[in-house]
Amino acid sequence: MAEDKDDVEEGPDIHFEPLVTLPPVETATLEEEEDEMIKIRAKLYRYDIEADPPEWKDRGVGDAKILKHKKHGTCRLLMRREKTLKVCANHAVLPHMELKPNCGSDKAWVWSTPADYADEEVKSELLAIRFANSDNAKKFKTQFDEAKKIMEAHMSKEALEDKEADSKAADEVAEKLENLTVKEEEKKNEECKEKEKEEKA
Repeated sequence: MAEDKDDVEEGPDIHFEPLVTLPPVETATLEEEEDEMIKIRAKLYRYDIEADPPEWKDRGVGDAKILKHKKHGTCRLLMRREKTLKVCANHAVLPHMELKPNCGSDKAWVWSTPADYADEEVKSELLAIRFANSDNAKKFKTQFDEAKKIMEAHMSKEALEDKEADSKAADEVAEKLENLTVKEEEKKNEECKEKEKEEKA
């Protein structure tokens, strides 16, 4: 039987076994205990005040996320660079933070944070973020403002719990003092009675 011209000649089937077999390694992102409120691709900048003159510096392109902790209810902003996954923004979303338009653009926001942990050390930063379009920028702001409300409620609850704990501690101290005073009174009464007995004898 003659071969069809369309048939493709197959090469030999060669298979190489790897010299070393490595087991798969699970890597923790520290995001496992958090829910994503939003995740949008963006470009991040930081304002470098140490430069002469001070200027905006590119910090990376990647997914900007607002995360809410499942157990504690706290919210933070986290952004990693594409490919390298290096953290370029990591800070709590605090109630006083405000996203302001950057140079009148409807695609970019500027804000400041007193404590950013991106470089594994706490730094106050002035940050700017730019999105592909104004819709993404609006969505981000909506979730950012929602996170601020959540954090405000969380901080108020914490403050109330601290106040209750302080009040409970104060009550316990007052009770101990009261018991101590009663015991001192009883001791004095006993001493008086003993003196009276001695005087009578």
